[in-house]
Amino acid sequence: MRLSPLTRDQLTPEQRSVLEDIENGPRGKGRKGIGLIGPFGALVRAPAVGSEVQALGAAVRFASKLPENIKEIAICTAGAFYQAKFEFSAHRQLAKNAGVDEQCIEQIRVGKQPELKGDELSSYQIAYDLLQNHTLSDKTYSAGVAAFGESGVIELVTTVGYYGLICFTLNSFHIPLEKGMDDPFPENPA
Repeated sequence: MRLSPLTRDQLTPEQRSVLEDIENGPRGKGRKGIGLIGPFGALVRAPAVGSEVQALGAAVRFASKLPENIKEIAICTAGAFYQAKFEFSAHRQLAKNAGVDEQCIEQIRVGKQPELKGDELSSYQIAYDLLQNHTLSDKTYSAGVAAFGESGVIELVTTVGYYGLICFTLNSFHIPLEKGMDDPFPENPA
């Protein structure tokens, strides 16, 4: 990890406020320590930005109207594209919990077209188009609107963008996996 070790006792009042928002919000549910692991350990250090980024993440993950499997496919696609070890490892399990087929998650991990169907395929295709082409083709956009409505496509585009930022954070600062997490990209040293 490139960042120096940081404990709760070392936090400024502004940093502590971000940490408390993370831990008391929907992702933390009062779990002490979650705000200092993964990307949040980096975001806490820059409280003006970190506060807003964590709020956007809470909205994307917990206020979105999209079903969990749809969000998790998009998140795993971004994590695999950027080879963000922490992100893919954490969300691979969340995708499984949301009912996404394990073989399809593995196909996403290795960069193959997953054998998804229906709305799950639309979610993957939106994420894939954004990451590969930086836009949505007319076909992908139309299929997305048919599956999720305009607001759903906006939420998916936001999800992919947010997780791109999180992947950049994880990779730039070499944020390590937590104990018990499997390394999905052992060939990538970051």
